[in-house]
Order: sequence, then C-alpha cells, then structure tokens
Amino acid sequence: MLWKEDESATDEFKVSDEITDLVYAIQCRSVPVDHAHALSHAIHRALPWFTDEPDAGMHMIHISEAANGWSRQDNPDTELLLSRRSRLILRLPKHRLDDARQLTGMKLDIAGNTMMVGKSSVKPFSPLSTLFSRYVQSADIDNEEQFLNYIVPELEALLNTEVRKILCGKSHTLNTPEGPIRTKSVMVADLSPESAILLQQKGLGAGRKIGCGLFIPHKGIKAVKDTH
Repeated sequence: MLWKEDESATDEFKVSDEITDLVYAIQCRSVPVDHAHALSHAIHRALPWFTDEPDAGMHMIHISEAANGWSRQDNPDTELLLSRRSRLILRLPKHRLDDARQLTGMKLDIAGNTMMVGKSSVKPFSPLSTLFSRYVQSADIDNEEQFLNYIVPELEALLNTEVRKILCGKSHTLNTPEGPIRTKSVMVADLSPESAILLQQKGLGAGRKIGCGLFIPHKGIKAVKDTH
C-alpha cells in the first residue's frame, strides 16, 4: 500500500492547547502487560480530582516493539521491562496541568511494582492527518465490518465530516475488577488538521481513564489490513 502524508499543509496551523499531554520521566523496572486498571487506580489515588475530570485520560505505558504497536503480547502475566526512556503520559485539560505536576516525586504502586515519578513536560498535539489508538472499546464486536459500522457514525458525528480512511488492527482484552474490556486498535487517516486535533482532544468511545480511545499521531503503516 502507498500511503503518503502531506505535512506542508499543517505548517501554519495553530494547535489548540486547551487539552494536551503531560509527559513524566519515570523510574520503574517493570509493569504487567495488562496494567491498565492498576495504573489507573494508582493515578486516581494520587490525584483524587482525576476521577471527575471529564477530559482527563491516561495512556498505558508502552515500549518499543515490532509492528509499530500493532503486535503485542496478550498474556496478562507477562511483564514489560521498562527502559530509562519509558514515560508516563496523562492527557489533561490546560487548567489541570499544575495540579497534575504534583505527581513529581511520588511513588506509585502498579500491581506491586514501584514507579518513581520524575519531572514532567507538556507535549502539544500534532495536526498530522493520521492518528492511531491502541485501544478502542469494541462493545464485544468481533467482526471488523460490524465494528466499523459501530464506530464510524460516532467518529463522523464528532468530527462533523466524512471519515474516508480507517483501519482496524489487533484485538486486546483489558482485565478490570468489573470484568474484561474488549478493545481493538484503530487508525484514522486523511484527517484535516482541525479534525486531527479534535479527535485527540475528545477521543473515541469510553474508557479514557484506563487508556482507551486516546489517539496519537502516526506516520507509517505495517502489518495491518485495509478494512474500509
């Protein structure tokens, strides 16, 4: 597949900073592969306001791996060995950034693993036209065509425009005390700068607090099937 992005069109676009990512350096040897609930629980305990902040979200921690994140181990007992380059990332409204900086210096318990949180920096959203989410809640839908029929209307209602290109990747299950949450990875392309920023701000579907529905910029495609 040939897939090229025209980045020149985004050079003069002003990115809104009303919602952004706050990126923390961390010291942590490892976390479970399935750490969504444990990490979210630790964030909620450290930042009590996080629970009721509608625009707040949490990215799961990832390491470099094959296939640009489309391939990932599903064994919940497997540990991710983290490096010094690993980061904790929260997606937050601008008015909560100072509150969230209070995490610096704290020790978080992530399913028995100690995480020391270091200094943070703001990472603005990107107006690139291709965005990727590792985990979009799939409402127990296995069939890809049915899943697309489920999420495309929501995307188009959010962006107020036709969605021209969307790809589905691998399915994942996140385990929580309330039961398993089934997800699929999703890539959306051919977005205008305005739509790209809006999708990063608002996300897709439920579960922001455990890392679901949050999109990040993506520049390439590997090992995925064109489904739409």
